[in-house]
Amino acid sequence: MHRVSNYLSLRAVQRCFKIPNNGGEISSGIYFPRQNSVSVGGIRGYAARVAPGVAAVDKAIQEAESSTEGNKATPADAADLAADRPRFPGSRSKWTGKMDFLMPEAYEGIPVYRVMDRRGIIDDPTQDPNLDEATLVKMYQTMTLLNYMDKILYESQRQGRISFYMTHFGEEGTLIGSAAGLDDKDLAYVQYREAGVLMWRGFTLDQFMNQCYGNEEDIGKGKQMPVHYGSKELAFVTVSSPLATQMPQAVGSAYAYKRAQNGKVVICYFGDGAASEGDAHAALNFSATLDCPIIFFCRNNGYAISTPTSQQFRGDGIASRGPGYGIPTIRVDGNDTLAIYNVTKAARDLCLTQNRPVLIEAMTYRIGHHSTSDDSSAYRSVDEVKYWDQEDNPISRIRKYMTHKGFWNDEKETQWRDKAKKQVMVAFQKAEKKLRPAPEDLFNDVFDELPWNLRKQRKEMLDAVKSHPEQYPLKEHAKIGSAST
Repeated sequence: MHRVSNYLSLRAVQRCFKIPNNGGEISSGIYFPRQNSVSVGGIRGYAARVAPGVAAVDKAIQEAESSTEGNKATPADAADLAADRPRFPGSRSKWTGKMDFLMPEAYEGIPVYRVMDRRGIIDDPTQDPNLDEATLVKMYQTMTLLNYMDKILYESQRQGRISFYMTHFGEEGTLIGSAAGLDDKDLAYVQYREAGVLMWRGFTLDQFMNQCYGNEEDIGKGKQMPVHYGSKELAFVTVSSPLATQMPQAVGSAYAYKRAQNGKVVICYFGDGAASEGDAHAALNFSATLDCPIIFFCRNNGYAISTPTSQQFRGDGIASRGPGYGIPTIRVDGNDTLAIYNVTKAARDLCLTQNRPVLIEAMTYRIGHHSTSDDSSAYRSVDEVKYWDQEDNPISRIRKYMTHKGFWNDEKETQWRDKAKKQVMVAFQKAEKKLRPAPEDLFNDVFDELPWNLRKQRKEMLDAVKSHPEQYPLKEHAKIGSAST
């Protein structure tokens, strides 16, 4: 028969109703597309105009189906029918006669990829990256060193020694696992809770402390808030306070990398709260349409400051947005450092081989307060925080894994803990004793050559300071005239 899924071959219809093969609209008002097939419903609409009565219409259709030129669908007919698909730009669809709304409740949540459970036991041996002992020890020591540094600098702020701080408690696995899965020359755009990535790449404790204290040896010369780190040498773009602004900027860099074909990728870290910003949409969409080699790494730690994810969005996390943008996406256990390593390494390979973006959603939990300006006890329970700290801590998990492998034990833990704490305290004490930058450094590092109006302002400032030294704490600053230009 010529009918296939309620469609008739146009050739059979033309034979029955003696319609010219013009591939377009005819006088009776029915349109026969160039795909050379037409629905039975369309035939009935046309036949009703040229043949009296329902019986005559049915008879005409039967005659069309039993045409003497063939009683079965030909390959050409099947091709005609297959070509009858929606042609709307921007969709990959089929026709349907069933009116169904896509209800989010009808879909299961995106699964969470992991390698080892909370006991440090590998779920599937084929997923174990089998990293060598030196790499695993470096990962663990960097995570714990970051943890010790956080404790000292958090207390420093509480004592009024620095103005601000943000800890990484509970998220160390996302940072070190991803940093290890990258090339150290890959460009990193970050939000503000990614000091672990910089530490992995070689930023020293002295450099961290100098930045937080804003002393004369701070790379930024005291012009940034604490925790706003940056390093050109380590391909780590300086932290910027406004939320999500780094995301479209990162896409621009990735597009430049694509054009340069330099074998590197860009990674852009952001939180679940930043994903609600308009910049996130712009970045994801541009990266997909421009085919940029960029990894979007979302740290979904459950809270945007005090706002829980349940009040931020109704969808299935951040990963559910990836397919909508046409971006390969994966959700991973952010407290499983090995799983983070695996997905970051695989995402990097995908970026380079297919020249396209990848979205990683790392599911984790922020154990600490959002910052020293926040008191999280006002919006979450102590028991909730205690559970994540004691039952699903990324540091504890990788330590258990290393113990199973024979790479770590209690003796090594004690020795390393004492050494790490001493290193942090020495760097802290050195940074605190250093002078603040020279006053004239306020005017440097913006223009290549200082314009006349800023030179005038600088002279006025220096004259005022020298004329009223009792009003200014000059002893706390490097000597006037010692600033670098």
